[in-house]
Amino acid sequence: MANNNNLADNDLREVKQLGMWASIASLGYIFWLVGGMELVERIAYYGVKASAGLYAKAPVSQGGLGITLSDYGIIISTWAILQTFIPVFTGGISDRVGYKETIFASTIVKISGYLCMAFFPSFWGFLTGAMLLAAGTGIFKPGIQGTLVLATRRDNSSMAWGIFYQVVNIGGFLGPLVAVHMRQLSWDNVFYACAAIISLNFLFLLAYKEPGKAERLARAAKIKSGEIEQEALWKDAWHELKKPVVIYYMLVFSGFWFLFNSLFDVLPIHISEWVNTSVIVTSLFGPEGTSNGILQFWLGLNNEGTKVMPEGMLNLNAGMIMTSCFLVAALTAKYRITTAMLAGCLLSILAFVLIGYTNAAWMIVLAIVMFSLGEMMISPKKNEFMGNIAPEGKKAMYLGFVMLPQGIGWGLEGYFGPKLYEHFASKERFSREMLEQQGMSPAEVATIPQGEAFTTLVSYTGQSAEQLTQTLYNMHDIGMAWYIIAAIGSLSAVGIYIYGRWLLTLQRSQQS
Repeated sequence: MANNNNLADNDLREVKQLGMWASIASLGYIFWLVGGMELVERIAYYGVKASAGLYAKAPVSQGGLGITLSDYGIIISTWAILQTFIPVFTGGISDRVGYKETIFASTIVKISGYLCMAFFPSFWGFLTGAMLLAAGTGIFKPGIQGTLVLATRRDNSSMAWGIFYQVVNIGGFLGPLVAVHMRQLSWDNVFYACAAIISLNFLFLLAYKEPGKAERLARAAKIKSGEIEQEALWKDAWHELKKPVVIYYMLVFSGFWFLFNSLFDVLPIHISEWVNTSVIVTSLFGPEGTSNGILQFWLGLNNEGTKVMPEGMLNLNAGMIMTSCFLVAALTAKYRITTAMLAGCLLSILAFVLIGYTNAAWMIVLAIVMFSLGEMMISPKKNEFMGNIAPEGKKAMYLGFVMLPQGIGWGLEGYFGPKLYEHFASKERFSREMLEQQGMSPAEVATIPQGEAFTTLVSYTGQSAEQLTQTLYNMHDIGMAWYIIAAIGSLSAVGIYIYGRWLLTLQRSQQS
C-alpha cells in the first residue's frame, strides 16, 4: 500500500494510441522545430563521438592523441558521468527557468567544448573539451525533450517519440560521415566543423515558442507571492528519485546502456583493427572499388574508395533508424512498453555475441543490423515511458531521470569497456608482444610511440598487414571481450522482464 501512495502522482496507465497517419497528422510545428534542433545537435555530437576512440589511439605522428585505451576510458567515463547525471537536476531547472533559455545556454557551452578539442590536441585538452560537451548536452536534452512532451498527447506519444528518434538519427547518420571526410584532411577540422554546425541552432531558436510558457509563468508568480510553496530543486528531484518505479527502472536498464555504449565507444576500434572492410567494397563494386565521390561520402568510404571506414560501418545503425524507426514504432505501439523493450534488449545481446564470434565483415554488418532493430524497440520507448508517468510540471525532470541508467551503464562501460578491449583484443598490445617474440629487445619495443606497434611489426617481419592481422586474431581469444559485454546485457534483460511483471501488477492495483 505504501508503494501505491508513493506513486499516486504518477499515471501508470497505457493509453490506446492513434493509427500511424493520424498520429503524424496530429503533430504540430513545435514538434518538428525541436526535431530540427536535435538533428543539428546530433550531427555535431556524433561527428566527434563516432570517431573519438580512433582519434585517441591514432599516433601523434598522424595528428591523433596517441594515448592508451585505458586513458581513453578515463575520458569517456568522465564524459558519460557528467553528461548523464547533469540532466537529473538540470531537467528541473528547465521546467522552472524555461526551455528556450536552457537550450540557448547549452549551445554556447557545447561550441566551447568543440573549440577546446581543436585548440588543445592533448589528453587534458580533449578531456576538458569532452567535459564541456557533456555539460552542454546535459543541459540541452531536458529542454528539448520537455518541449516534445508538452507538444504531444498521450494518444500520439508512441509515434511521436518514434519519429523524433528517427529524426535524431538523421543527425546521427550525417555526423560520422562529416567526421570521416574531415579527419582525412586533419583531425582539428572535425572539431571546427562540429562547432560551426551546432551554431545553426541559434537560427532555430528565433522561431521557437515554448509550449506551456503561460502556465509556467503563472505558477512562478504564485510561488513568488507565496500562494504555492516550492521545494528546493534538489529536494524535489530527490523526492521523485526515491519512488520505486524510478529506482527499479534505473537499476534494470543500466546493463542495457553498458551494452549500447560499447557499440559506439569500442566497436569502431575493433573494426579498424580486426575487420577487413575492403571485402564489402569488393562485393559491391569489384576489386578496384569506386571513385564516385557521392558514393564515397554516403557509404563512409576512404578517399581511395577501397574500404569502408569504421564510422561508415557503424553508420548503418543510424541509417536504419533514420529510414525505418517509424515503422518499428507503429509495430511496437501494439505491445506493452516493457515487452517491446525486453525484445529489443535480447536482440541487441545476440548482436554482441555475433561480433565476438567472427571478424568477417558481412557478419559484422549483420550484427549491426540486429543491434539497430533492438535499439529501435527499446530506445524511443524509454522517453515515452518516463514522459507518460511523470507528474504535471515535472516532465523535463523525469526525462532527465531517463539519463540515470544511461549514466550508470555508460559511466561503467566508459571505464571498463576500453579496458576489457585492451586486455582481450588490443592489436597494439599483441603487436608489442609479438615483436619481442620475433627477437626485438624489450627496451626497443618500449621506445615505439603509442599507436605505432603494428606498423613497426609489419616492417620488422616483412609480412603483409592482412597476414599479420589474421595471425594475431587467431592467436588470441578476442571475442571474449564481447561475450562479457553480452553477459552484462543478459542481466539487464532478466531485470526488464521482472520490472515489466511488477509494473503490470501496479497498474492493475491503480486501476482498481
